[in-house]
Amino acid sequence: MNKKRYFIQLAYDGSLYHGWQTQPNAITVQELLDKAMSTFFRQPIETLGCGRTDAGVHATDFYAHFDVEGLEEVKVLSAITGINAMLPYQIAAKKIIPVHDDAHARFDATARAYKYYVHFEKNPFKLNRSWLVKDKLDLEAMNSAATLLLNYTDFSCFSKSNTQTFTNNCKVTKAVFEQQDNGLVFTIQADRFLRNMVRAIMGTLVQIGKKEINLTDFKAIIESKNRSNAGQSVPACGLYLVKIEYPYLG
Repeated sequence: MNKKRYFIQLAYDGSLYHGWQTQPNAITVQELLDKAMSTFFRQPIETLGCGRTDAGVHATDFYAHFDVEGLEEVKVLSAITGINAMLPYQIAAKKIIPVHDDAHARFDATARAYKYYVHFEKNPFKLNRSWLVKDKLDLEAMNSAATLLLNYTDFSCFSKSNTQTFTNNCKVTKAVFEQQDNGLVFTIQADRFLRNMVRAIMGTLVQIGKKEINLTDFKAIIESKNRSNAGQSVPACGLYLVKIEYPYLG
């Protein structure tokens, strides 16, 4: 039977899930998506995602690839409504895109962007969607430190240890804080990210904002390549994967 590869574009609220990737003893986004698609297409479907989001992390733009056998393309492309009907409300399928047979959702991505949201006053409508920080933060100092990230490539100091990655080198192309609605949003874009990297960077930048460390300290932390020198990882609730770029998708 003829097999064809597709990308599926998703958005999800990660509050209830133990991250993207299927795990034996926890509910994940991938598990629920594979189950819904296997039921709809009446054949086993195994997706492969563009990355691994941790428990509690959200995504407004996430891609996964999958293969379907023996179905006309028009039927696959029109499956969004049916798949969504089988998914919980926290997970939305947005689009299915035909791609070449060796297209890879993870390895073909040329850029990824995350946003991290912080708010300063208790707000029940931001529960599990933004991090409540009660301290005053120096926005200008945090932006000065964030800009320094563009000067480095080895981010071992912001990576979980024993991740079995081939390299800890990443090319950061954007890192900036903006004031927004009684809070802050931090946007960071790179060609790739290490496990826990954004949350560790954010935790260290918050130390800058609280004046616990300065720019010289921040440089020394990066150059040490030692995770124990960097700040604590901030809570997952404020983190969103917001953009994935591919050379063959518009």
